[in-house]
Amino acid sequence: MLSTTLSSCSQAKNNTQQSAASPGSVVSSSATEKSTDKQVVRIVRSKQLSALAILEKQGSLEKRLEPLGFKVQWAEFAAGPQQLEALNANGLDIASTAESPPVFSQAAGAPLVYLATTRPSGKAISLLVPVNSSIKNVTDLNGKKVAFQKASIGHYLLVKALEDAGLKLSDVQSVFLAPADANAAFSQNKVDAWYIWEPFGTRNVQNKIARVLADGDKLRDTGNFYSTSHQFYQAHPDVIKVFLEELEKSEIWTKDHPKEVAQLLAPVTQLDPPTLEIMHNKYDYGLLPITEKTITKQQEVADKWYSLGLIPKKVNVRDGFLTPEEYAKITPSDVLANK
Repeated sequence: MLSTTLSSCSQAKNNTQQSAASPGSVVSSSATEKSTDKQVVRIVRSKQLSALAILEKQGSLEKRLEPLGFKVQWAEFAAGPQQLEALNANGLDIASTAESPPVFSQAAGAPLVYLATTRPSGKAISLLVPVNSSIKNVTDLNGKKVAFQKASIGHYLLVKALEDAGLKLSDVQSVFLAPADANAAFSQNKVDAWYIWEPFGTRNVQNKIARVLADGDKLRDTGNFYSTSHQFYQAHPDVIKVFLEELEKSEIWTKDHPKEVAQLLAPVTQLDPPTLEIMHNKYDYGLLPITEKTITKQQEVADKWYSLGLIPKKVNVRDGFLTPEEYAKITPSDVLANK
């Protein structure tokens, strides 16, 4: 995990240094030369069929932040846990993860701040088995090797799927692998199953390497979270407000323009546009406000990990949430209306 994290942080640093010159980057080299005095907000790059990926492609955030003296740099990480390691080490300013990485981060003492949440989109996370596997249902995973990124949505949904089938996490052999490493292990039949998000699921099914044993549609009852460090929130609430406003606009646009989204993100996801249009139905777009219900549900997630002995102490997730008044200052008005 440490080596993966260090590699990811190094990759993010390289992305930061090279973003002006990278193909498709929204910040040009000439713009960088002219704005060396600008501050930088470092946001995780999404390689999924997401509004965050569209936000990077469209460049609207850069335009909104320019009057505030900020430019945007997009940093790539293997998964949520690596993002939050970087967030805590001041290598990232805004992260996008599922529900579990923030809990593990809080358990490690990181002062993160939950900014907004999303709809679950459970169909976009799949439990894969090799296409010719004899495994027919989750019960058949008993004693098998299952790969997943530790502290990820795959980890959490595996726990829920096993419990739903009358099994425990200890009934399978957990193989902690970052997505790229898990993809290699799975394709070489070194593991019996893999819980992973898109586009890995669709790519492996298309290539006739995998079939979907189950997805997270009925199991997932939480959304993703956008988060930041307490330090960045205190220093730049205006930047966060602009980010959430532009992100919600991208959420709405992404929901309403599946064909255009597919064309824009085909190079990012390495999938053809027709496939991406089909995948679009796996996602439910739009930000949701942070409410008391959100906090209660996140506490249930934290308590689950503590009961399994996978975090060292009981976490009070409320420590990472703002007050309703503070959320009202940074959350887009149309998102607040969804309360």
